[in-house]
Amino acid sequence: QVQLVESGGGLVQPGGSLRLSCLLSGRILSMNLMGWYRQAPGKQRELVATLTGSGYTNYADSVQGRFTISRDNPKNTVYLQMNSLKFEDTAVYYCNVRGDYGLGARFDVWGRGTQVTVPT
Repeated sequence: QVQLVESGGGLVQPGGSLRLSCLLSGRILSMNLMGWYRQAPGKQRELVATLTGSGYTNYADSVQGRFTISRDNPKNTVYLQMNSLKFEDTAVYYCNVRGDYGLGARFDVWGRGTQVTVPT
């Protein structure tokens, strides 16, 4: 059974930086699509960034140029480097990974989230 655990959230002043980590545990064949999403109070969950297995990245307009998604294959870890943080970035950040167990079996799993708070 695949599980994701996010870490790295916290309180950071405007203009500061944080790096979120998403550790995947369990035996898998591949991670094919990795993504970070966020949900602010009273709002719907929104896409922040995605990374395909081939290395293609996509970012929300609101974070383009400030956030970077990356992965460490041997560690089965996905990262989100967040720079120049703003109050509007305050949210719970969730990691999502879709991949293969092998023999045609696939998975689509979410982490429980990590809180990022940027005060005004």
